Amino acid sequence: MQNSVASIEQIEQTPSKRAGIPEDQEEKLRHFGCELIQSAGIILKLPQVAMATAQVLFQRFFYMASLKEFGIVEIGMGALFLAAKLEESFVRLTYVVNAYDYLLRYIRDQPTWPPLDAFSQRAYDLKNMIIAGEMQILKQLGFNVHVQLPYATIINYLRILGLEEDEAAASKAWNYLNDGLRTTVYATYEPHVIACAAIWLACRDLAIKLPEDWWILFDTSVEDFTNAAKQIRRVYYAKLNRKQLPLYAQDVDDWLRKEEKTTTISA
Repeated sequence: MQNSVASIEQIEQTPSKRAGIPEDQEEKLRHFGCELIQSAGIILKLPQVAMATAQVLFQRFFYMASLKEFGIVEIGMGALFLAAKLEESFVRLTYVVNAYDYLLRYIRDQPTWPPLDAFSQRAYDLKNMIIAGEMQILKQLGFNVHVQLPYATIINYLRILGLEEDEAAASKAWNYLNDGLRTTVYATYEPHVIACAAIWLACRDLAIKLPEDWWILFDTSVEDFTNAAKQIRRVYYAKLNRKQLPLYAQDVDDWLRKEEKTTTISA
């Protein structure tokens, strides 16, 4: 079963873009949402495959719905809760709530002690957000939540290229796969293309010469894997003001107005 990838029309005109959110601001929110998922997953000691699946579902969702309708916290929590079940790493609702509450307080420079009271109104609201977020993901994606990740693929490709025993190359390529989760590359390219992009980036960094026309072995094109690589590299140039980025859909309009005002003053 193949991954569901966004169409050219969806990529060029995302729901958020149609709703008036500039492309660069949408990219920041997507990036931040995936960061929160990864951080919460680490706190919850979930396997990387569950965190990766959650981020792919998160990215896919916002090709179907606008960031003005659904916030990154709501959908991020829902994606992580759903992905944990899909990858047979089930985690209790309360644990997801506690992890996100801790992260959000930490990001906003609020006291993280005492921990969230499980019977407080905030805990109740966050639980409802997880359930609503999970339901919205299933609805918007038409219950197509199959996610094929490129981890196994890249191991096979490294073996074929004779790089399996090269720890530096393998580690760097693996890191590129993980960092790429914060971009839209997993929602716009098939796993074998992403694997080729990660290998190419790693070998370029380490000055490792690859065989001529090596990509043909893996049924991809230079244009596809280099474009995917460019998307992955964008993550390293992202400048996120995490204290100011809106966590909830109702805060997006105010944030955009402040960003526009700041840009105008700077100009």
